[in-house]
Amino acid sequence: MSVSEENANIRDHHRRLLAAKYELRRNLYKALCKDPSLPSDLREESRFKLSKLPRNSSFTRVRNRCIFSGRARAVYETFRMSRIVFRTLASKGMLNGIKKASW
Repeated sequence: MSVSEENANIRDHHRRLLAAKYELRRNLYKALCKDPSLPSDLREESRFKLSKLPRNSSFTRVRNRCIFSGRARAVYETFRMSRIVFRTLASKGMLNGIKKASW
């Protein structure tokens, strides 16, 4: 794993922690913004507070990454590894219960 991929994993982990920390507050502000029965000044205030939250506290910024290579694309969520790493480990027999299909 290169330094940039390792930094990407660390950055993603930091985003996950922030998203978990601010999840309730973000959901509350979003609900207040979308409620049409509330007065407009209260909705505007909650929209302002929502904009003041850290950008990385949003779950849309969280990316599933491979824990071995740091690759962001083609990551199997159940194994938390990319297809390339999965294939090499499976062909070496290092994944329990996984074997190459042949018929």
